[in-house]
Amino acid sequence: MKIRIGYELIYDCPQTTPMILTLSVHYTRVSDIIIPDHLIAEPPVPLTAYRDSFGNWCSRIVAPRGQLRLSTDALVKDTGQPDEVVPQAKQTPVEELPDETLLFLLGSRYCETDLLSQMAWDLFGKSATGWERVQAICDFVHQHIAFGYEHARPTKTAGEAFQERTGVCRDYTHLAIAFCRCMNIPARYCTGYLGDIGVPPPYGPMDFAAWFEAYLDGHWYTFDARNNIPRIGRVLIARGAATRRRRHQQYLRSQHPEQFQGSDRRGERGVKRLKGRGGLSARPWMYSASCLRRKRFSRRALPIRSEHESEEGTG
Repeated sequence: MKIRIGYELIYDCPQTTPMILTLSVHYTRVSDIIIPDHLIAEPPVPLTAYRDSFGNWCSRIVAPRGQLRLSTDALVKDTGQPDEVVPQAKQTPVEELPDETLLFLLGSRYCETDLLSQMAWDLFGKSATGWERVQAICDFVHQHIAFGYEHARPTKTAGEAFQERTGVCRDYTHLAIAFCRCMNIPARYCTGYLGDIGVPPPYGPMDFAAWFEAYLDGHWYTFDARNNIPRIGRVLIARGAATRRRRHQQYLRSQHPEQFQGSDRRGERGVKRLKGRGGLSARPWMYSASCLRRKRFSRRALPIRSEHESEEGTG
């Protein structure tokens, strides 16, 4: 299956602003890229790139004063298969965990394992270890938190999401990660594209998505506390211990740290905007290649068809 991915980010900067952008498809999917996801800036700006400590590809720019548009338009191959489900996957004892997984047992600014540890053991201490325990965590978080963009804020932690019982996909993910780590299961944050392929309507507005991976039986497996069902067509952008980067960008603040602070609201066409001294509108989109000729600028993933059907234009 071929999936078209992309985004359009429009900034209005009150002054020149250094930025770090984590927007590129993850190196683990490089072999699947058919049309590269080159970052296009209008007006053009100098760009340098580096790989961070988690292996994510990051781009550095200095946004000029005024409006800046960032976009990409790419095509990737995908198996068309839903997330792998392995109920028999066992939990690895802490003393046998590989060194590189231990980082993902630690608490962080957004996953307060010290505050949530007793709660986690009270909730999940009697559940079977391994896959069943991680799924029990996802089931709980999925039911405990009510989704709503109006509940998002860049400072929200797993503990606050637990207390407030509202949030967005990032908050579901932070809470599930924190609970997993409390139960000695390494868990890492993931972000990327996730369309509506294989999902019945009604479809919501497109957005970047957050999910997590848990380390079980020698492998990292995908879990999604927000959707809580195996999904088709995830395209990974970045992994990490936890995140505070809203929409995969980080602003290097200097003289005016408040310029990108604000609260989210719904835009006139379902586009989320970040309001403050500067403005931001973002429009990620993703859909299967079978629909390119029919809805060239659609922002949602439409039902999948085989690659043969795409080429022949049947259906």
